[in-house]
Amino acid sequence: MVPTKITHLLLDFFGTIVDYSPSRTAQDYSATYGRLQRLGTRLAYREFLTLVDDVFARFDARSAEDLSEFSMREPSEMIVATALGRPASTVEVDAFVETYLGDWNTAVCYADGMSDLLRDLAGRYRLAVVSNTHHSALVPAHLRAMGVADLFDAVVLSVDVGHRKPHPAMFRAALERLDVGAESVLFVGDSYQADYAGPREQGIAALLIDPGKSAPVPDSDRLQSLFDLRDTDLRPVIEAS
Repeated sequence: MVPTKITHLLLDFFGTIVDYSPSRTAQDYSATYGRLQRLGTRLAYREFLTLVDDVFARFDARSAEDLSEFSMREPSEMIVATALGRPASTVEVDAFVETYLGDWNTAVCYADGMSDLLRDLAGRYRLAVVSNTHHSALVPAHLRAMGVADLFDAVVLSVDVGHRKPHPAMFRAALERLDVGAESVLFVGDSYQADYAGPREQGIAALLIDPGKSAPVPDSDRLQSLFDLRDTDLRPVIEAS
């Protein structure tokens, strides 16, 4: 890779800036299930979780074929309609999305010192989030809760772009929003295909958070966590890639 001056950092969100559980059913979904009970569902709690898993798996399989992204409303409408045995109203679907995401968010954790780290990085680079998500408001809400929303020049989300990483459209959208060339950008994330192979195919340098050393990347491109970038001059890292 040609040595260059890195001016912009593109950061994945889930698993990079915040810790989270990728499971859609491991959390306590009592609030969501209770809402469906009040609407008249006859499903038992475990049946409800199985329904959620099955519906999301169906949408994920479709997305895997072409990296298209779906919104949270799409599977939610199917889940609510199936659970109630009738078509779901817009109000019912919106309420389900809000409650479900509230339950899901209980597994999202902010690491101690992350906000300070992001402020340190923002003092040296222009920052953007580039994240896969089914809900446009989810990532911005977390950034506001962390008190760091003002540090980011752009928040590029798959649900808004219409494709998920590693689709090229996600990286093109980020470069266009920032008005910067790929040669001046570094991507950091925790997923090999989405956050390492994907950006590199678009000419964007990348580092991978991979503490278990499970991905086929050079050690010079591997991080334990985003905290490895604190007080780090990235140019030697990029030149060694």
